[in-house]
Amino acid sequence: MSRLRSSGRWARGLVALTVTATSTLAAITAVAGPAAATGHPKAATTADQPKLGDACTSADLGARHPYIKTTEVSPTITHFKGWYVTEGTTGNHTITTSTQTTISVSVGLNGNIEGSFAVETLGKVGASLGLDVKVDYTSTSTESNSVTWNFNQPGYYGVYKGTKKVTGTYGSLNCNRTQQGDGSWALKWTEGPGSGSFTTYTTLEEGAVRCQDKVPASSIMAKAQGLLDCGSAAAKAEHPAGAVAPTTKQMRDRLVQRPALASGTSAEQPKATGRSARAALNCESGAYKIAVPGKPLSWGAPLLAADGVRLRPSTIFSAHLDNWRLCNVTENNGVLEASLWNWGNGGCATIAEQNAATEQAVLQTAPCTEDDLQRFYIYRDVPGSSKIGVQNKYTGSMMGHDRYADGEFIRQYSSGRQDGTGTYTLIGV
Repeated sequence: MSRLRSSGRWARGLVALTVTATSTLAAITAVAGPAAATGHPKAATTADQPKLGDACTSADLGARHPYIKTTEVSPTITHFKGWYVTEGTTGNHTITTSTQTTISVSVGLNGNIEGSFAVETLGKVGASLGLDVKVDYTSTSTESNSVTWNFNQPGYYGVYKGTKKVTGTYGSLNCNRTQQGDGSWALKWTEGPGSGSFTTYTTLEEGAVRCQDKVPASSIMAKAQGLLDCGSAAAKAEHPAGAVAPTTKQMRDRLVQRPALASGTSAEQPKATGRSARAALNCESGAYKIAVPGKPLSWGAPLLAADGVRLRPSTIFSAHLDNWRLCNVTENNGVLEASLWNWGNGGCATIAEQNAATEQAVLQTAPCTEDDLQRFYIYRDVPGSSKIGVQNKYTGSMMGHDRYADGEFIRQYSSGRQDGTGTYTLIGV
């Protein structure tokens, strides 16, 4: 039986993740009081790897973590070539294989790995399975297709590269208020709206295997052996030394593979709807500031269409640009879903469609069209507190800011702001 070797390279790319959900407007405008300040249990830290039902604090309202729902591991041959070694041609050969299957690392809609949420997702996949999986954007197509092997006896070989393909689904852990059996409220890590899928793989192995070799079932080597045309030895002897023509099955498999590669994208997240028609919004009568807790700056909408939502002080000259209404509000499992309409410029908060896959894309306003890029989930503190976390429905990313300063942009972060700067207060005006 043949030996195995390992080879691999890494490449990088971009990201977008997806989470969906739905959400009433209840007890959201209350001002924080002493009871709320003392009523939070200790939060699970990132190092603790929070799980469903673990306690969190108001600082976690603007953060999220992945959890792995399902996994599947399947040995896969990525490169293959049938090779015949005759008497007198044994020894080292360098064989150029053909691509059998291409595996690309992906998390969520676009499959690019830029944000911390995607990296954390793949890290949890590897830890849960005890496998060393790729956590950067890369593809088996970046691997060299050459295999150098020492053939020490004549025979018919399948020369291959292969890996363990790992696929599955993930969910989102978000911090939100939860009512206890005794009627009290607590903050806990709950399952956020929606889920997504992932694909990754382990380091590639390369080797050569013959029909008569005894190999472990369901191994990469067994998969390669299954691609061999294991006919009679006499039939193989008719071949000269070197490459053997692909079998009918190999050619058929490659034809099946091409359309799948051409499609290239996943579809676990709803498409943003058309942005041409202006939506008729049913907005709550009250208006709110979305403010930094205990600070004088709050979200302010831009006057210029190309600009973004920024932290601004409220003054008599703010012209309602720091006033927001919640529109078309729904609630599901305690999570609010709403459009954020700005009183000052008449636009709705949104992530621009061309920037949806970009980590730290700037929050903007645009004419209200009521698509998923303009819908937001609002995670709330316990009653008595006005603290919230805000998540874009289409991208799944949480809203936050890099630093506390006048003019600082509000941006999207795939995992939110783990330092608590993604927690805001919703203050009625």
